[in-house]
Amino acid sequence: MAWTLLHNLLHQFFKEQSRSNLQRGGSTFKSGRILAAVSGGQDSLCLLHLLTDLQRQWHWHLGVAHCDHDWPTDQGIADHVATIAKSYDLPYFQKTAQNLPATEAAARTWRYQALTAIAEAENFSWVMTGHTQTDRAETLLFNLLRGSGSDGLQAMNWERALSPTVTLLRPMLKISRQQTGDFCRQHALPVWEDVLNQNLDYRRNRIRHELMPYLQQHFNPQVENNLAQTVAVITAEVEYLDQLSQALYQQVLTPDGDRLNRLLLRSQPLALQRRVIRLFLQSFQRHAPNFEHIEAVVALINAPNRSQSSTLPGQWVVQVQGDFLCCLALKL
Repeated sequence: MAWTLLHNLLHQFFKEQSRSNLQRGGSTFKSGRILAAVSGGQDSLCLLHLLTDLQRQWHWHLGVAHCDHDWPTDQGIADHVATIAKSYDLPYFQKTAQNLPATEAAARTWRYQALTAIAEAENFSWVMTGHTQTDRAETLLFNLLRGSGSDGLQAMNWERALSPTVTLLRPMLKISRQQTGDFCRQHALPVWEDVLNQNLDYRRNRIRHELMPYLQQHFNPQVENNLAQTVAVITAEVEYLDQLSQALYQQVLTPDGDRLNRLLLRSQPLALQRRVIRLFLQSFQRHAPNFEHIEAVVALINAPNRSQSSTLPGQWVVQVQGDFLCCLALKL
């Protein structure tokens, strides 16, 4: 095995992650059970090859998972990935979708559900995906153009829980798509070229093939790296604000859970007010409140008694009742 920069980056990631896990009372990756999500593209094949090479140092138990969307354009991919898993002498697991809508959002949601189900059924503690620095930069642009707040802009973190027993890891967020492509060519890995990646009807593909090259050419050749660094900065700040807002939410929420003490909220920075209001609304709504919903309730912090918001999703309103903001269900 030729030790490359990519081997070193992943090895260092697992060492740092293991130290962090131990500090939180968890375990290291040594001899752990890891499920690699493999689509057949260059990023996931690069990840799989690196994981098999690092297996000598970490002695982990690897498995390969493939999510088959069952779209006409996917014919043959599952068999291709199964063959790759066999060539590495690794167990292969597959989930096939039933009547999955051909949309980015539906496919992404289903994939994570499928990977979680496989990991839980087969006793894997970690699911790892081949998301790269390039994906992270593109996701920032995608969410920025959608009007996302800081929480949306810091999407695609290194780690997140998929279930109480399964954790998602993205160990290649410091590696670019250019690097994974070079690695695959150097090691003659059998990359499957997905024709959907060229379809500009998908907004992420348009960002990848049109917007990002334009920004690199006309604004900054290092835009991808800079955007990824921006995500890292936003992520740390969001984590800190989340801690503050959770603590404040417990202080201003009444024991019955239906009211917020607006007198205590008045003295807080607007950023924390918005986050507390969002937590409050999320406890009543099935879907996350949007900016307009949150701002309407923030305005009530200093509003006259009996003022109330417009109707919120789920047929709720927030009303000022003395020193409190109360969430009330409308009678239909």
